[in-house]
Amino acid sequence: MTDLPAHMQQTPEVEAFFDLATNTISYVVRDPDSTACAVIDSVMDIDYAAGRITYEHADRMIAWIEERGLTLDWIIETHVHADHLSAAPYIQQKLGGRIGIGAQILVVQETFGKVFNEGTEFQRDGSQFDRLFEDGDSYRIGTLEAHTIGTPGHTPACMTHVIGDAAFVGDTLFMPDGGSARADFPGGDAGTLYDSIQKLLQLPDEMRLFMCHDYAPGGREIRWETTVAEQRAHNIHVGGGKTREEFIAFRTARDASLDMPRLIIPSLQVNMRAGEVPRDDGGVPVLKVPVNRL
Repeated sequence: MTDLPAHMQQTPEVEAFFDLATNTISYVVRDPDSTACAVIDSVMDIDYAAGRITYEHADRMIAWIEERGLTLDWIIETHVHADHLSAAPYIQQKLGGRIGIGAQILVVQETFGKVFNEGTEFQRDGSQFDRLFEDGDSYRIGTLEAHTIGTPGHTPACMTHVIGDAAFVGDTLFMPDGGSARADFPGGDAGTLYDSIQKLLQLPDEMRLFMCHDYAPGGREIRWETTVAEQRAHNIHVGGGKTREEFIAFRTARDASLDMPRLIIPSLQVNMRAGEVPRDDGGVPVLKVPVNRL
């Protein structure tokens, strides 16, 4: 590790929390030299059929942080998730911290503000978040120095967070035997996704990569950690020198065969608001179902 930049020589402690209902992995990233930590890609539980929201998954993370006497500095969203709801405001209410996402959230808010017919009361300026990260920004978690890499393609606002020798890639990549995420949502693009993945594959071989989802291909156990070297050599969609043209052709055909994520309608409405559930004119939490818009 001595040939790496100084900020990549730090080794944060990473605790993973798997959510079976959405196959999401959330993380607490802890600075080993202080009490500071960050939460990445939290989950709010929803029974969509019943219209019921609960917080079991978030409460597990909160309890883990409190039991160790840690201070929450950041609540990071790698992108606007389409398959689970963020628990960011609930965690912030309990523990503090700042909520951050990529600055291209404005593009997502503009796109889906129209899809959900949100009207002028829905702010499309990212003001629901405490910080909007640009490509190449930095921030601190205690003594840890974190850096952002814009990795759009799955969505315009996708961003990888490099924290010491660990990189949290959101949906830009899956485990090597899982390949990559879809790129057919509004604002997504297969070629852009390929370019973003190439950025990640240029990171040091030993860089730890942490996934946001795992679907256990072939029935293996759930996994969420790999390395740049493993991805470069073995990723079934981009590894082994696959070309941009090959990837675009495969990804486009594959995406055309996929169903919409089960929770895409509630997830987008909530997550583009930094985890807040929209309310009607009377202040009652409600979710819309746009017809034939997605």
